[in-house]
Amino acid sequence: MNGLPDVVALHLPAWVGGVLPKSPCIDDQAKVALAVALSEGNVRHGSGGPFGAAVFGPDHRLVAAGVNVVLPQACSVAHAEMMAFMLAQQAVGRARLNESGSGWTLATSAQPCCQCYGASIWAGIDTLLIGARAEDVMALTEFDEGPLPADWTGELERRGIAVRRDIAREAACAVLADYGRQGGARY
Repeated sequence: MNGLPDVVALHLPAWVGGVLPKSPCIDDQAKVALAVALSEGNVRHGSGGPFGAAVFGPDHRLVAAGVNVVLPQACSVAHAEMMAFMLAQQAVGRARLNESGSGWTLATSAQPCCQCYGASIWAGIDTLLIGARAEDVMALTEFDEGPLPADWTGELERRGIAVRRDIAREAACAVLADYGRQGGARY
């Protein structure tokens, strides 16, 4: 291609495999707890921002996990949710996860930013589980989560995506606060 890049290659840090569950995460708490554990591991290992996400299929089994790798991989879209979406889509071989049936869940350690909010609409999830709120992220770190519709939860629900917030919020906020105290970058 005339010397221009024509491949995008992103990867999760090697430590992520050690955090992943061996059995299904049946309830919302377990799903968000995994997302928070991923965010905590990312801070502890210094491998990216304080965010973790996981996509679960209709059978509650983990399909893909993601952590924020924006700075180490020099890619502004490499947010935890985006990594989890891309890896899940790759695993099932389709861009819209719920194209062949409902029951797909995204669990996040923190409320999706404007980029990840938009991707949540198109990725084909049926449920969005959230730990910390955007106001927690912005109060405890230097991140700017970007603009969302005033009734962002209503917009998702009108599109068939159930939203449940404040799951493991305290644990998610503890990771954000730790990252903020370390003076972490804001991407």
